[in-house]
Amino acid sequence: MGLPMVVPDPTLPERVTIYEVGPRDGLQNESAVVPVEVKAEFVGRLIAAGLPIVEATSFVHPKWVPQLADAADLVERLDLAGPTPLPVLVPNERGLDRALAAGVTRIAIFGSATESFARRNLNCSMEDQYAMFEPVVARARAAGVDVRAYLSMCFGDPWEGAVPVDQVVVAGKRLLDLGATQLSIGDTIGVGTAGHVGALVDAFGAAGVGVDRLAMHFHDTYGQALANVLAALRNGVTTYDASAGGLGGCPYAESATGNLATEDLVWFLDGLGIDHGVDLDALVRTSGWMADRLGRPSPSRVVQALSG
Repeated sequence: MGLPMVVPDPTLPERVTIYEVGPRDGLQNESAVVPVEVKAEFVGRLIAAGLPIVEATSFVHPKWVPQLADAADLVERLDLAGPTPLPVLVPNERGLDRALAAGVTRIAIFGSATESFARRNLNCSMEDQYAMFEPVVARARAAGVDVRAYLSMCFGDPWEGAVPVDQVVVAGKRLLDLGATQLSIGDTIGVGTAGHVGALVDAFGAAGVGVDRLAMHFHDTYGQALANVLAALRNGVTTYDASAGGLGGCPYAESATGNLATEDLVWFLDGLGIDHGVDLDALVRTSGWMADRLGRPSPSRVVQALSG
């Protein structure tokens, strides 16, 4: 059975955008360094499968993420002028310098909704992160480069526990006010639930941030990712981050199963009759191909089911 039975829900959006993060967010968590030739082919296969946007890599210092030390080499092998956007993550102005030199036209920054994670991941306070990102966003926008903002720990933090909704909204709105065009709300450790999703979207709306500027980034640590997608759909959100084959893990939660698998999201959307433009069979083949190169099976349930 290659496709689910389609039972549309007229109350949900007719189309969504899948923001593929496997080559960056997925591969940066792998213990082994994947050859640049494999990464380039991976990106090409994802584009061929119909993913409308593929985040290619991160211009982070190799000391911190050695898996992505080949970012400049990889970008040279990609068609940045092609029809599929290939954004990269930049942590600071030095990363932006490298991205601009490489000819990148879309970047992302990565902020935190909690003090603990900001200090551990960004090596600065929550307040200081905005000062760090302000020149990055300003310079990027002046150069005609689009900026997306990720906000991590929006549903829970391993050191601080539950994160107040208002705290998340304040942090997210400040990133948008810097000049980011979209905010990706991250459930970094996968503890979010459907009601929590709705409460966050409502709170952003009350603060003047419409759903057209929001994206959702779910992890499936507790098996809630697709339930959370449904809750976000019911609240009008139409952009979802996902990682081909479920690549990527969370180093801050025991037994975390990583990012929502793109295949699982596609199957789910297909069943609802929601258009996304992705060829599921081609995507499954791509994730199977990458799993072979990583030497382990894909954690995606749909990849497992359709490859068996």
